[in-house]
Amino acid sequence: MTISHDSSPLSAIGLQTIAARRGAAASHGLPDVDTSIEFRLGPEHAPVQSMRRARGFVARVLPALLAGAPHAETVKETTLAVLTELVDVTARHRASVDLSGRVSYDGDHILITVGDMGQPLPTPEEEPGLFLVHRLTDDIGQYCSDEAGYVTWVSVPVRSNPR
Repeated sequence: MTISHDSSPLSAIGLQTIAARRGAAASHGLPDVDTSIEFRLGPEHAPVQSMRRARGFVARVLPALLAGAPHAETVKETTLAVLTELVDVTARHRASVDLSGRVSYDGDHILITVGDMGQPLPTPEEEPGLFLVHRLTDDIGQYCSDEAGYVTWVSVPVRSNPR
C-alpha cells in the first residue's frame, strides 16, 4: 500500500481486519493470511514526513498484527522506535524513487525491512539513531535490492519478559 494524501482510511481498516482474522483463517482450514504490513512512500516526502507517515500508518495497523503477542504494547513501541530510525536514515540516503518498508510478525520476532538506501548502513557514530536500533534488535543486516540500492533489515525479539 502506498501512503499518500489520497490514501483511504478504509485501506488501513482492511489491513487491520485481515491481520486480526489471521488466526481465525487457519482454524477454519483456510490458508493463513499474511502477517505483515507494507508501505511505500514517494519522492515528494522529505525525510521527516517519511518518518511521520510510515510510523503513523504502522502504528494504526500494528496492534492487530500483534494481537495475542506477549507484552504487545512494549513490542509495539520498540517496533515503532526502530522503524522510525530506519526510515529516517534510509530517507536521507535514498537510492530509489520510492522508499518501501515491511513489518512482519512470525510469533517470535518482528522483522522490519526498509529500502532502498544508496549506501551501506552507516555506523552508529555517523547516525546516532542507529545506537537505539542496535540496542533494541537482536540482528541487523543489509542486502542488495532488485531496485537501486540496499535494503536494511532488523529482527526485534518478542520475549515473554520485556527489557
